[in-house]
Amino acid sequence: MRVLTLATNGRSRFYRQHVAGLRDRGHAVDAMVVSQPDDGESRSVATYARYYARVLAAARRGYDVVHANYGLTAPPAVAQPFAPTVVSLWGSDLMGRYGAVSRNAARFADAVVVMSEEMASLVDLDCHVIPHGVDTDLFRSLPREFARSAVGWDPDRHHVLFPYPRDRAVKDFPRARRIVDAADAAAERPVELHTISGVPHARMPVFYNAADALILTSRREGSPNAVKEALACDCPVVATDVGDVAERLDGVAHTAVGDDDDDLARRLAAILASGSRPDGHAAVAPLSIERQLDGIVDVYRSVADAPDRR
Repeated sequence: MRVLTLATNGRSRFYRQHVAGLRDRGHAVDAMVVSQPDDGESRSVATYARYYARVLAAARRGYDVVHANYGLTAPPAVAQPFAPTVVSLWGSDLMGRYGAVSRNAARFADAVVVMSEEMASLVDLDCHVIPHGVDTDLFRSLPREFARSAVGWDPDRHHVLFPYPRDRAVKDFPRARRIVDAADAAAERPVELHTISGVPHARMPVFYNAADALILTSRREGSPNAVKEALACDCPVVATDVGDVAERLDGVAHTAVGDDDDDLARRLAAILASGSRPDGHAAVAPLSIERQLDGIVDVYRSVADAPDRR
């Protein structure tokens, strides 16, 4: 198939993974990214107007599908009349500042892809629920002692990983700090909370394997890859009930999901005391990158082959 993909951030790992996977399968994929101002300022309305003109010119070239990745690329995608449109919403584009733009543009798409059932309910349209996939070859269980030595963590402490910068408000680090402090007060060994930022993606499995647990206290999410990646490394997960986290953790031992801080702290302390690891890799096997691409290509074919194709 010939696909024109649109994105606000061409460096996004999810986006690059998606484009590379399609090309590996033999699809012809052209990528068009919104320009970033040289001064680093936010993109203006004029930037998006110029982007629409570029999309309109490109879409004339006979694509089977125009795929808008992230809601702010949806308006120019659905406004071009030359090819069917698929709009993928990632989470912050639906739940954040520009949610109304994403929802309204999605109504004019031929198909809409979201990360979770919660997101589908917010869009209030028939949606394809296809979470971002996990590289289950890269993310796998490693000996904890080896991983802990590799990252330099004290073997005589418990270690809890918060896999985001502290200043990302939506991730709510202060709440993670409170929960871990409460678990520390109940634990026999000291509990240390680690935040990380800027770690190469290929090195993340070492951190997940070094940790006794991952903590996620986000205020909102679509389908957080940190949870899926941690599970693929058989790392226990303690998380707030956001996005599809409850679905991902359903039936998986040595995990906890909820909205009460005291309960999450108690359950985290119990997980740390047990020293056990979940069989998380098996739980996320259906969420491989290959399965994600299968689903996306099926959506492409459904809109490209539709009888009322434009």
